[in-house]
Amino acid sequence: MQSNLAYSAYSHNNVSIESSEKLIKMLYEGILKFVSLAKRSMEDGNVEKKTYWINRTTAIFSELINSLNYDGGQIAYYLSGLYIQQIKLLAEANLTNNSAKLDEVLNVTKELLQVWKDETDYVMD
Repeated sequence: MQSNLAYSAYSHNNVSIESSEKLIKMLYEGILKFVSLAKRSMEDGNVEKKTYWINRTTAIFSELINSLNYDGGQIAYYLSGLYIQQIKLLAEANLTNNSAKLDEVLNVTKELLQVWKDETDYVMD
């Protein structure tokens, strides 16, 4: 069920999901795209679009939280807290039109994506 929600978010791109590793990468990339669009909408003064893109991003973080495996160790608890913090930043950015909060989300997500890529590349080798 959880992966079905994430899949539907990207099915319009006609991308087949080959693995959970690819799905996580796609979700992080989606966050980067949606936050960038929210930031642009904020700069343009388009409140409706800004809210739309922030809500889409929040949905991805929620999906990531729901898919965490807490039996796997402390990393799941760390990621849960990190994702919740990103959701808080998104809400603050939406309420205050503070693009610096969106920049924080972008920076954290870029780091997460890079670590994820490094780890999956390492496992594949």
